[in-house]
Amino acid sequence: MRRSSGRAAAAQGGARRRRTFWPYLLIAPTLLATAYLLVYPLLRNVIISFQHFGLAQLIRGGAGFAGFANYGAVLSDPEFWSVTRRTLLFTAVNVGLIMVLSTVVALLVMRLGRVMRLVVLGGLVLTWATPMIAATTVFQWMFSSQLGVVNWVLVRLGFASFRGHAWFADGPQTFAILVALIVWQSVPFAALTLYAAMTTVPHELYEAARIDGAGGLRSFRSITFPVLRPMFGLVTCLEVIWVGKAFVQIWVISGGGPGRATTTLPVYAYQVAQSLHRYDVGAVVSVLMVLLLVFALLFYFRHMFREEAAA
Repeated sequence: MRRSSGRAAAAQGGARRRRTFWPYLLIAPTLLATAYLLVYPLLRNVIISFQHFGLAQLIRGGAGFAGFANYGAVLSDPEFWSVTRRTLLFTAVNVGLIMVLSTVVALLVMRLGRVMRLVVLGGLVLTWATPMIAATTVFQWMFSSQLGVVNWVLVRLGFASFRGHAWFADGPQTFAILVALIVWQSVPFAALTLYAAMTTVPHELYEAARIDGAGGLRSFRSITFPVLRPMFGLVTCLEVIWVGKAFVQIWVISGGGPGRATTTLPVYAYQVAQSLHRYDVGAVVSVLMVLLLVFALLFYFRHMFREEAAA
């Protein structure tokens, strides 16, 4: 009897261990693919940043160890700090506009009827699904100096000075066009995410607020935002990452110009690595950009956790 009980207990223990091991086996392919596609390139980039790695080393190999010399060269370069300030400004302007417009759109969708809600949501999905290169090319055409629809509309409205106006020859104007492009591409995802989160807020809270005489703005400040604060924080962090690493839009439209007016850290790293064949310096800029994003997100998370603890 005791032997039977022992065998039964051992069999149950083995089955439990198999059940515990099975989930890890299922996610193993995903973890391996993530490590290969994300972790390995990051580690390789960090290693290159500590080496003398130019075109000769790329072809023949044999890169020598440079220590922190590459980091010292980048951090002592005034151009790097100028690009960093421009990147921070570019990110702050884009993320601020994205979060404000996304919140307004999500609140608007909440108040629409069923048919119009489907129309607006469908438009957001189509905008979100538009390929990045296609959307960037369309913006190039819109602001073309000779055949652009923007100049045509402005001339039709009586602004004759915009006939043949070269938008991409001016730094602030190119900066503004890139902001408009990235905001247009980013709002759908953020708006859809915030709208989905808003649907989970109990309607009883809004009904109680209306009974107390609270308007729409007061209800948002007292109910929607406090309840969905973690979701707003998550979307903000995702947008900071998305905007901070934006490269394709800037490179296709302006290549970082005119001059250096739209050169951000990703563009600067690419220029240094490809134009000067200083892959080690480009790797340093990339590593510093990642660290900058990590510190910014850690600062935000710390601030958010302090507010939650205080509440």
